[in-house]
Amino acid sequence: MATFARVYTGPDGKSHIEDMDPSFRPFVDSEGAWGQGTPWEKSSGISFRKAPPGYVLEWHNAPRRQYTITLTGIVEIEVGDGTKRQFGPGSVLLAEDLTGQGHTTRVVGSQERVSIVIPLTE
Repeated sequence: MATFARVYTGPDGKSHIEDMDPSFRPFVDSEGAWGQGTPWEKSSGISFRKAPPGYVLEWHNAPRRQYTITLTGIVEIEVGDGTKRQFGPGSVLLAEDLTGQGHTTRVVGSQERVSIVIPLTE
């Protein structure tokens, strides 16, 4: 099952992490695909990324509001309040902590992390 979470800057200037529950609604697309989906969000592109086991990006802010979807491997995110969470294949993380202390990103385990980054334009 997919995991949805977001990293955001709180009023204390620190990054925090919380689970998200996207608003899925019934849809029927022009080619006949149907099911449940979320509203369209504008994006400026898409990037596929690889990071080796042991990769660490120390304290940083998200460069823009963006979704990161993990395809393989496990990433650990640490936020300013000390919370650490791990996300594996199928997880969707909305990074929107554009100010404040930021968060750290670590690839844990022995597998390369492959992810998709989708920057949002709003």
